[in-house]
Amino acid sequence: MNKFMLFIHKTGSPPWFYNFTGKLLPWIWAVFFILVTSGLYLALVKAPPDYLQGESARIMYIHVPSAYMSMMIYALMGIMGFIGLVWHVRMAEILMISSAPVGAIFTALALITGSLWGRPTWGTYWVWDARLTSELVLLFLYLGVIGLYSAYDEPRKAARAAALLALVGIVNLPIIHFSVTWWNTLHQPPSLTGKGSAIHPSMLIPLLVMVVAWKFFYIANLLTRARNRLIEQDQRKRWVQAVLSGVKN
Repeated sequence: MNKFMLFIHKTGSPPWFYNFTGKLLPWIWAVFFILVTSGLYLALVKAPPDYLQGESARIMYIHVPSAYMSMMIYALMGIMGFIGLVWHVRMAEILMISSAPVGAIFTALALITGSLWGRPTWGTYWVWDARLTSELVLLFLYLGVIGLYSAYDEPRKAARAAALLALVGIVNLPIIHFSVTWWNTLHQPPSLTGKGSAIHPSMLIPLLVMVVAWKFFYIANLLTRARNRLIEQDQRKRWVQAVLSGVKN
């Protein structure tokens, strides 16, 4: 077995996963704080105001990375849910359901910042625009996954039901992504890809830094939630008792 496959095999072991991620988390949080501090400084202080929208365009540095993360996390949930359903990998199930609250937060943040950005741009906080409506549907999907998981007492059954819903909801992701090209919409074209989306480096760099910062925030939250869920589910097992006794001592 090569080193990569050995690593994948080890991640399925709750004690090894808990101990390994415990060593990583302080570094991940540190990188996040460095990136988010740098990104916000570049976005709010160094970056120039937009030549059309002025200072209100600075909401972009929160809105665009949040919207990107909302779709990325749901896609990862679908992948992890598929792995859990097909190969019955318990850690994949735990990572899937641990991702849902973080994804819901990013989706809500994208909708809120989008509404605040829309007020000076469109003259209203909300329009039933294709991009906004499909993003709202994504929030409902996140909440549906969380609610469906909570409806079951047995974690494995709950994870399988939530995984099925997550997989069904994958169809909404291309709708969100391509909505601005498929329909007439008030929403601007993609900020990082697509025609007419060129951004000056002085604005692009802080935007990319914030995207990377949000990724580290997601990883740190995901691992923290997964570790807590493992302790909750395995609280009667010997390895958890050893961990808890070590904390008490």
